[in-house]
Amino acid sequence: MSLDADLAACAGLLQRGDPDRFRAAMAVPLPLRRSLLPLYAFNLEVARAPWVTQEPLIAEMRLQWWRDALAEIAEGGTVRRHEVVTPLAAALDAEAARALDGLIEARRADIEKEAPAGREALLAYLDATAGVLLWQAGRLAGSDAEPGLRAAGRAQGAASFLGAVPELVTKGHHPLPHGDPAEEMRALAEAGLEALGEARAAGFDRAARPVLAVLAGVRRRLRAVIRDPHAAVAAPPQPAPWRDAVERAALAATGRV
Repeated sequence: MSLDADLAACAGLLQRGDPDRFRAAMAVPLPLRRSLLPLYAFNLEVARAPWVTQEPLIAEMRLQWWRDALAEIAEGGTVRRHEVVTPLAAALDAEAARALDGLIEARRADIEKEAPAGREALLAYLDATAGVLLWQAGRLAGSDAEPGLRAAGRAQGAASFLGAVPELVTKGHHPLPHGDPAEEMRALAEAGLEALGEARAAGFDRAARPVLAVLAGVRRRLRAVIRDPHAAVAAPPQPAPWRDAVERAALAATGRV
């Protein structure tokens, strides 16, 4: 299979499983798209690994498979043939591979159905997953704006997590810290808005702007949860595709979150 075929496979995975990041990746220039598609496809495969089985041991084995693949990339030797791993190896350096190993380690928390230890633990999880992911996307774009990208990733992760809560609860998981669910939803949305404020204060270099497209709709979704957290517990805020498309273009043009 050619690299272009692998990239098409990555795009297909994202279009079906992570449409927000798919649209964000398709909005960037082609050279960067060739790096972001496998990066985001990797994240999708790792994120859903704990959810595709009821057996914790099998979930651990799936995550370990990805850790082993990243280790091969970091070592710079022969890398296993795979439609996501192969183009990912072409995009990442050793530093990025090691950073993404930490993302996989954080995802081990998804194997169990227990509630997070508290709000700080949930934010740390978002930092280690969505925060790390957006920072590494920025590095692929040539950015040095680590503080801003990590904070922006935390905000994006909070919005995505809040949108997933109703389905997770239906499936018997306990995604929120113990306490009143609506209040925990509101608190996380407020933390997401604070993270956007941190990101804006930290600022972004011009190279970071293309990867900020993934933030389209984030502020609106967080505010919707704050306005009516009880409704958000029952169902995620409604999407607004046309507004998101406008925001993606604005974010890439201005870098203003």
